[in-house]
Amino acid sequence: MPSLPSGFLGDVDPTSDRAVFRQIADQLREAIDRGRFKEGEKLPSEAELVDHYGVSRMTVRNSFSVLQGEGLVHAEHGKGVFVRPRPPVRRLASDRFARRHREQGKAAFIVEANAAGSHPQVDSLEVKEEKASQDVSTRLGSVRRVLARRRRYLLDGRPVEFATSYLPLDIARGTPIAEPNPGPGGIYARLEELGHRLDHFEEEIRARMPSPAEVKTLRLASGVPVIHLIRTAFDADGRAVEVCDTVMAADAYVLSYQLPAT
Repeated sequence: MPSLPSGFLGDVDPTSDRAVFRQIADQLREAIDRGRFKEGEKLPSEAELVDHYGVSRMTVRNSFSVLQGEGLVHAEHGKGVFVRPRPPVRRLASDRFARRHREQGKAAFIVEANAAGSHPQVDSLEVKEEKASQDVSTRLGSVRRVLARRRRYLLDGRPVEFATSYLPLDIARGTPIAEPNPGPGGIYARLEELGHRLDHFEEEIRARMPSPAEVKTLRLASGVPVIHLIRTAFDADGRAVEVCDTVMAADAYVLSYQLPAT
């Protein structure tokens, strides 16, 4: 059986108040943080860690479970445990809705995917008229019914977010916005063509653990939280023209902001 390099991992203290499996998890976590195990790299096998630490397989498995619960690693059946990749997509708030992207026929997700060198896809698309929830109605100025556009976004085949846009019917009904494919530049380009020149956006962001349905939709590994973002788009007249409710896999994104100093 191959042994781990000398000094690669430390020893455990069986007399410590900290459980042995947590000590092992601490050492593996530190090794990941220090770059000894790179993104996508396989961790030592159960057998190697059992031999190194002189512990049972169950102890090693409990250590892996700790790291999986933290979202640091993922297990592949029959292959081993691997370091999870870092977030591949950087969402730059000050740039993602720049008008120049719409004028080039690119929606924000496509721009970000291109910057990350990934292939973007959209599936699970649903477009329908429905009653507005109380929250959406309030954000849109007390509208009663909306056009809802639901879709899931994928990068290189992996689901990374799903979003629902809600638009007032007096704006969206009978326009390309109500079509499955609204055309180049997405719905924001169509809004501006309809005379609603976008002026600013307001976003509310929070992190939380996912619901069972969100775990299934985004194929989330154990311990991976989600970023829940609600964005309201306003036109130059100050009218709210869209509310977008988005849930993102937290391990797929870095949210980047530029803030003025004055």
